[in-house]
Amino acid sequence: MSPPLLPRGLYALCDDTLGLALPVPEQAARLLEGGARVLQLRLKRTSMREALPLAREVVERASAHGALCLINDRVDLCLVAGAHGVHLGDEDLPVADARRVLGARAVIGATVRDAAGAQEARGQGADYVGMGPIWATTTKQVPAPVLGPAAFAAQVALSPLPVVGIGGITLARIGEVARAGAHCAAVLSDPLTADDVAARTAALCEAFAAGEGGLR
Repeated sequence: MSPPLLPRGLYALCDDTLGLALPVPEQAARLLEGGARVLQLRLKRTSMREALPLAREVVERASAHGALCLINDRVDLCLVAGAHGVHLGDEDLPVADARRVLGARAVIGATVRDAAGAQEARGQGADYVGMGPIWATTTKQVPAPVLGPAAFAAQVALSPLPVVGIGGITLARIGEVARAGAHCAAVLSDPLTADDVAARTAALCEAFAAGEGGLR
């Protein structure tokens, strides 16, 4: 297995679907202030013309903090905005095609449901996989059964790629994701709906590290 390209720990999402008063660039600023070193920019409701300057600003902010900015779904936006990579879902451009467009240096992740999916993603050129849902989530509709933490841990152990746990992860649960052997834990609403986004982000980072410490 190649060395992981993602910093271990919290994988934080910036989002335009939660109806938050906090603009996306400010979401990114506060997540980075709290210690997030991987951001995924998820712009489901923003037009491409409006998304491009937002993406460029978030990429710039992430780079200034030594963090990665990955674009959800949109290979074209990733390329034009100069993002560090892309995360692809079931209905997006195939990983192999994204790799041809973005080149060898881009970080490419793919959503999978189990270790067999991770094996397939690796064969197409993915660097990591997002696996889940571990728990039920209300932030998006997921056409897949909930794994649960025990089944998730079993699949992580079989995965040939670093795994980002996805689905229903909160501060109370992120340590369990780390103890399952995940490389990262993807979290959307938990920090962004907190009164102090930066403080909540820091708490999530600390809880993942504490859970990871339980493996040693």
